[in-house]
Amino acid sequence: MTDNSGDYDEREHVAEFYDSIYEQLGPKDIDFFIDYSKKAGGPTLELGCGTGRVLIPSALAGCRMTGLDLSLNMLRECRRKLEEQPAEVQERLKLVQANMASFDTGETYSLVTVPFRAFQLMIDVEQHKSCLAGVHRHLAEGGLLIIDVFKPYFARLIPDSKYTDEIEDLPEKRLPDGRTIRRTNRTVAFHQDLQYNEIEMAHYISHPDGREERLVELLRMHYFFRYEMEHLLELSGFRIVDLFGNFERSAFTSESPEMIFVAEKNQARVA
Repeated sequence: MTDNSGDYDEREHVAEFYDSIYEQLGPKDIDFFIDYSKKAGGPTLELGCGTGRVLIPSALAGCRMTGLDLSLNMLRECRRKLEEQPAEVQERLKLVQANMASFDTGETYSLVTVPFRAFQLMIDVEQHKSCLAGVHRHLAEGGLLIIDVFKPYFARLIPDSKYTDEIEDLPEKRLPDGRTIRRTNRTVAFHQDLQYNEIEMAHYISHPDGREERLVELLRMHYFFRYEMEHLLELSGFRIVDLFGNFERSAFTSESPEMIFVAEKNQARVA
């Protein structure tokens, strides 16, 4: 993750519940990224690796991986999960605590990935450019960059839309320790001039003793349009080789939920 809210690492519940919340995604994006890492011919750097949802399965599949994240809590959970893996898997994986907007691992990679819309957590154009400059420096010549972002959903960009009310996006489910969790989200602020929304993610926790908690995470998310991303990548020294609309690699269309950019490093950067 990137530091766009000032108190990210104080919210331990984000890392604690992350895997339980997102396991519903299934393997579709994981398999996509594993396939590219296998074909890369060298190590992969994953920016915004979080708890290792994509990172650890990639290492299990035999890929050499470096995971980078700002959140100490996310990395702590990732390390805990990694310690449960065989020694050879642990040897294939490195973790780095840093901001993706400005980083230096001292290594070169054949592939850099930014899964699950982590790139959108940078809301400032200078951060976008700085991140891509860092990727360019870290990529081998001809190396690939993959960035996954939402295709903008216009109803969510309008202040008087239904999305200002809480919408349940995770039905109640039971955790291994007997607690139950459900999650809602709502848009609490619209910054159309700066092209980002503030989204409140509320976690409702019910304990076996009857105690109830409401834990809140605030996300600031930039929304990108297709040609904005294409120009940004090209000006940052990348040549787009594929644009997919989903993780089944379907062509991008008006109905696509995702914009998955696959871009090759060019030798020269324009900006």
